[in-house]
Amino acid sequence: MAEPQGAPRATLAYYGDDVTGSVDVLLQFSHRGRTGRLFVGVPDPADLRRAAAEVDVVGIAGIARSLPTEHLDAEVRPALTALRDAGAPLVQYKACSTVDSSPDTGSLGRVLEIAREVFGTATVPLLFAQPDFGRYTAFGHHFAAEGGTVHRLDRQPTMSTHPSTPMDESDISRHLSRQTDLAIGSLPLTSLTSSDRVAAELRDADAAAVVLDTLSDDHLALIGGALTSPGEAPRFVLGSGGLSRAVALALPDAPSVDAVRPAAGGPVLVVSGSRSRATRRQFDAAADAGWTVGGFDLVAPDADPAIAALRAGRSVAVTGDAAVAPADEDPLPAIARAAAHVVLGAVRAGATRRVVVCGGDTSSRVVALLGIRSVSLVAALGGNVVLLRADSDDTDIDGIELLLKGGQVGADDLFERVRLAGG
Repeated sequence: MAEPQGAPRATLAYYGDDVTGSVDVLLQFSHRGRTGRLFVGVPDPADLRRAAAEVDVVGIAGIARSLPTEHLDAEVRPALTALRDAGAPLVQYKACSTVDSSPDTGSLGRVLEIAREVFGTATVPLLFAQPDFGRYTAFGHHFAAEGGTVHRLDRQPTMSTHPSTPMDESDISRHLSRQTDLAIGSLPLTSLTSSDRVAAELRDADAAAVVLDTLSDDHLALIGGALTSPGEAPRFVLGSGGLSRAVALALPDAPSVDAVRPAAGGPVLVVSGSRSRATRRQFDAAADAGWTVGGFDLVAPDADPAIAALRAGRSVAVTGDAAVAPADEDPLPAIARAAAHVVLGAVRAGATRRVVVCGGDTSSRVVALLGIRSVSLVAALGGNVVLLRADSDDTDIDGIELLLKGGQVGADDLFERVRLAGG
């Protein structure tokens, strides 16, 4: 096949530090009538360039958020290098809107150091706010909603007690300065007066990276205008789906993308490694709705009980969040392997074609274990929740519909909404 000629169509190329967060970028662009494709892991360079010539946003989903810092270089550098060479004018490192990172795990400070070696030393805009998801930054401090209440990040119930990256600092520049010796600055709300001013502030900044305040879509549109203004390309940026939305808002209006209708009917399989309160509420709601709810063993997972229930027409939700991993093993890979075993068993048995995976870190690993090469958006189910269609060389996996759910994402009745979608 001939290589694509001329300038790429894609405005943004990105690496997502987990699969669920990576999907959010596709959603933000779809809201603006734009198309996208998300690869699982670094694809062949020709495939990446071809996708960048065909869609408006192209991404690589990875697992950096859950990796020890000493493993980040091997994960992140090849992805950023491939994205740099894909030809899009902007390259984003897509991080969680709750700034999940620490000196030891998923260090965004280390990511900045790697990016400077790949893209050069221009000041990196940092934008973690995502107003449509209840995430805000004001005078450098970050806030996140939970249960209808907006909390300062270090007091938010989930993030303040996060099992991997607990947040005890709401000042983003201070939080990131624990992870790198690079200077981290900030640009307050009072400087968000025009796109030209933001562009000039970023251009003239002495810091290696600058945290941008944001409270609304108006702020995002202004910042998007600054990031897409003419300049040296490719430009590296780091932040949440709010940053992706800022870029999408700066693009000209486009015709709406016709959603592909979800496949009708059939029971749903949910597998989870999430320990979030929100996911637990969703399991409770599924049980109340008549689902078969249980757990799976990490050492010897058995798909047969789930297959039997699915064949009987009952949707199934199983979790490994309370299971015990082998004594000498990190529980996350063990949970992912067991969850993937259950999914593969059910799909190969023909018992389901629609799967939900809960937990950002779990989803990243399960998708890779299933042999999925890339995903595209099928339908939005409200909020930041989307149904995806898998592309795989495995004919059993190819075409299955997936919802990849971060721990804090979704209403209590989410699983039922997935079951009913397209029915």
